[in-house]
Amino acid sequence: MLWLFEERFSKEQWRSQPTTRYKMVDDIIESQLLIGKTKDEVIVLLGKPNTSSTNQQDVFVYRIGKSPSFFESKREQLLIVFENQLVTKVTTAIEE
Repeated sequence: MLWLFEERFSKEQWRSQPTTRYKMVDDIIESQLLIGKTKDEVIVLLGKPNTSSTNQQDVFVYRIGKSPSFFESKREQLLIVFENQLVTKVTTAIEE
């Protein structure tokens, strides 16, 4: 069962409505959709990342919009961590 603000991942919606990506993040993480995929496979599904980093970790970062809240909420982002060119971890973090 999905919560009110959650939706299943849709490649088309992810790409066309970036401010509502927060609705699909739980499905991406819980289904382990990206685990074991290469960078190219991730880009085919999610498009190019907003930023990427290779200093300490090899990470793609995607902005996911701001979910509705009764309290002041911070913007989150989706972090996709690669090791040996494959996704090993997918999580969210507060945007800095």
